[in-house]
Amino acid sequence: MGSSKMDKGLNFSDEDGVEERKSEMGIENKESKKSEMGFEKSNKKTKRKRFFIFPKFACMRLDDEFPVVETPAHEGGFDVETSQKGPGHAPNHLVVMVNGIIGSVDDWKYAAEQFVKAYPRDIIVYRSRSNYSKLTFDGVDVMGTRLAEEVQSVVKRTPHLQKISFIGHSLGGLVCRYAIAKLYEQSSARIACGQDMECSLNGSTDSCAEEVSKRKIVGLEPVNFITCATPHLGCRGHKQAPAFCGLYSVEKVAARSSWLLGRSGRHLFLKDHDEGKPPLLLRMANDSEDLPFISALQSFKRRVAYANTNFDYLVGWSTSSLRRRSELPKRRNMKKVDKYPHIVNVDEATSVSSTEETPTMANINVHNSQEMEEAMIRGLTKLSWERVDVSFKGSIQRFLAHTAIQVQSYNLNSDGVDVIQHMIDNFAL
Repeated sequence: MGSSKMDKGLNFSDEDGVEERKSEMGIENKESKKSEMGFEKSNKKTKRKRFFIFPKFACMRLDDEFPVVETPAHEGGFDVETSQKGPGHAPNHLVVMVNGIIGSVDDWKYAAEQFVKAYPRDIIVYRSRSNYSKLTFDGVDVMGTRLAEEVQSVVKRTPHLQKISFIGHSLGGLVCRYAIAKLYEQSSARIACGQDMECSLNGSTDSCAEEVSKRKIVGLEPVNFITCATPHLGCRGHKQAPAFCGLYSVEKVAARSSWLLGRSGRHLFLKDHDEGKPPLLLRMANDSEDLPFISALQSFKRRVAYANTNFDYLVGWSTSSLRRRSELPKRRNMKKVDKYPHIVNVDEATSVSSTEETPTMANINVHNSQEMEEAMIRGLTKLSWERVDVSFKGSIQRFLAHTAIQVQSYNLNSDGVDVIQHMIDNFAL
């Protein structure tokens, strides 16, 4: 491999020498000039055409000082990091990106590269491949377990890591929620208090200590948990899947046909009752006897939900933004931001049901989709969430909103680059 590159280099330099000798002798290569002129013209045409089809926003012009490189990982996924490795360069923040249903490792290619270009010395991106194609039909629990094992392996072979973040698209967001519950670790430590590591109690000087709880994900500090167009409340009823047009009869038929998507379909439509237990998504809205789903989510500094307000026919606005339909912002009040043309509303981190009592599993009618939806909202919104509403209205790519929000394919979803840039600009290191 090295020798072939050297050969190419020698050939290139030899050709340069010949051209230089020709120019010294006063010999002009007319054909070469013609071809160069023709190339310049065609190149200009190509550039104009690309700019017309794929408009570039100022926010996406990232510094190419640090080129990125993809390294195939042992688990089958890909590590994306900067190829510019100077003294002491060791990114300590792992960003795990997870694809949605029937997805692949390539779905996050564009976003991974932009993240690394923005934070070349801070992060390494791992694009998961443990769940791809038909493996995404295996169920949220099976997929989440596979992802957890994959992340453990990545962390084990990268000992300098200190922090971890997750970004999941569509079903991948639910898989991330299950995986972090598997990876959650909580330990207590006693630290001495006072400047001199002792304090005065009742006139006597005794050493004292404070109990501090350390919450980690696979031994690392959890920072960002980000989902894009993720059906947090499932797809059953209540217009959570816009493709069904809100028609009860169509939603009922879809629920009965959920088996076409395997166990994942049953989980999404809340039709699973494994071993007599309530549906998995309902259990994942609280700490259960199986796994600490909410405690794991709570350990992250930020929780962010990106949601399409319209034209996403697979995942509705309510389920992806963790809101009741009555709580959705009024469209007339939405305003676009120049830097992020497709982001129309940003709600700062707030917990909306911290004072509301969450019903116990025994009191929830698992045959009533609205009761289950309300229970999931109350459980999940005990925690604070940043909500970012996205609209591709007016875009020629609006009917691909579900994949555009992720820029799954740059050729088809280039209008979503400002959404990725918003993620990068607000990413906590």
